[in-house]
Amino acid sequence: MNHEPTISQDVSAKPAHRKPAKGRGLGRDVVVASICGGVVALMVGASYAAVPFYNWFCRATGFNGTTQVATSAPATGPIARKILVRFDSNIAPGLPWKFEPEQTEIEVNIGQVTTVYYTVTNQAARTTAGQAAYNVAPLTVGAYFQKINCFCFTEQTMAPGEKREMPVVFYVDPSIADDHENDTLNTITLSYTFYPVKDPVVKPLASGEGDKRKGNL
Repeated sequence: MNHEPTISQDVSAKPAHRKPAKGRGLGRDVVVASICGGVVALMVGASYAAVPFYNWFCRATGFNGTTQVATSAPATGPIARKILVRFDSNIAPGLPWKFEPEQTEIEVNIGQVTTVYYTVTNQAARTTAGQAAYNVAPLTVGAYFQKINCFCFTEQTMAPGEKREMPVVFYVDPSIADDHENDTLNTITLSYTFYPVKDPVVKPLASGEGDKRKGNL
């Protein structure tokens, strides 16, 4: 009987591996790098956009004690209910000013337009500039505290040794009486903090300010 020859197979032999194409791997790296760069750019852009959006949101809603800006007295006029308004002043490090309210507190009717004054003195032998940040407490009252005129609206540039009186014209919106969460509210604190401005715009007075007092508006 004839026997056909058998061919032995080496089962241990490993299949040959093909080398990946260089162009394909390079293209994938470019895509990944582009995606990562896009994500970083989006995050950076969002961080810058968040600041003005947050400021706009606070002004529009009174969030975090941000006061509102009014152009005139309330249409309904003052109401009988009174409230005590306290005034606070602070200076951030790096600004050589003395800053204080002329009155620490005043009792007003809700809806009554009132003018109070802060005094600020540049104690340095050089021209300096600052701008005020502000809020009210309790924080939920920000939506009802209306300012018609305020030195915080613009940068303030002070000559060496200059002293200035700065008015704040405000009222508490009568609609606060309709908010029953504030039925027990009897005190509001208006607080300012002046921060140094490194590259000031030369504009010594805020719009509408003057050195002469005109009394309550």
